Amino acid sequence: MKKSIKIESYRGSYCVRLSGDKSKEGLYKTLEEISSESFLVVDSKIDKLYPEIKTAWDSNRIFLVDAKEENKSLESCNSLISFLIERKIKKNNKIVAVGGGIVQDLVSFSASIIYRGIDWIFVPTTLLSQADSCIGSKTSINFNGVKNLLGTFHPPREIHSFSLFLETLSDDDIKSGIGEILHYYLIYNSKNLKSLNESYEKIFSNRSILLPHVFESLNIKKKMIEVDEFDKNERNIFNYGHTFGHAIEVISNYEISHGRAVTLGMDIANFISYKKSLITIDRYKELRNLIKKNIPEFDIEPGTIKDYISILQKDKKNTKNTIRCILLNDSKAEIYNITSNKKLEEYLIEYFENMECENV
Repeated sequence: MKKSIKIESYRGSYCVRLSGDKSKEGLYKTLEEISSESFLVVDSKIDKLYPEIKTAWDSNRIFLVDAKEENKSLESCNSLISFLIERKIKKNNKIVAVGGGIVQDLVSFSASIIYRGIDWIFVPTTLLSQADSCIGSKTSINFNGVKNLLGTFHPPREIHSFSLFLETLSDDDIKSGIGEILHYYLIYNSKNLKSLNESYEKIFSNRSILLPHVFESLNIKKKMIEVDEFDKNERNIFNYGHTFGHAIEVISNYEISHGRAVTLGMDIANFISYKKSLITIDRYKELRNLIKKNIPEFDIEPGTIKDYISILQKDKKNTKNTIRCILLNDSKAEIYNITSNKKLEEYLIEYFENMECENV
């Protein structure tokens, strides 16, 4: 399978080229073609799995990244920028990022502020980055314990997505990517939602099942980001599951991967939607059945619910003293402002108590 998706952006159009070829030759040929006048930033794990990636670059133009959440920081960006400036990077040079979302954010954020913006190229290596984060222009890094607090808008000039990378991902990495795909499917009531649920167990032994879902997920996101690239209006609904999910990531000390935290975040949002009479109990159960295979085992004790709410209050999307989130109103995703911490605490205590017995 070879497909492409063209994205219209404020910096001009850019293309996602998707390849279902599981051989490495196409990957290495593509990297060789784009290596001229560029610097390579690569996930250290990818470097070990695919050492030939570096052969097209002089060793002096290669920067390895230990892709951990704690390294998605200003300090890491400073290290990368210092590396590039010391090697006399020019405004017409490009940075080629090979890795998942953390490498993407480090490179895209750094590229957006070097000389007020230089070009970068992305080769996404995780399901989450291939099916979601590779498009949309956002760059995000964490700051003072708050996830994605700092960022800009700086899309890549081109994206080369190879499905062969999916073959070496852990099951949890696959589940993380599925979480973001599910999030798009639920927002748009995609016809692919049922088939993804039905084939869920088979995916881990046959990763090629994911290819049409990657394509569908990107096409859903494309429609919205071309309307609202700067996340001012319509695109806000993509925060569905993320407000509660980001806080799950933080309170779990990032032991819960992003996409699985988003899956749990969607279920929490759906439960609150039910408690606020925006959807029926039957609709909540229906949605839960479609995503529960991807919900991680995680519990918050009643005594730590206040800590969880405190993390929610630090979310960058909040205004004044409210917690801004996306809830479902008759299955339509809409923005809601939660103003009562006491009521939210009651909802969350009830939710996690029900999680223990799987009974609403």
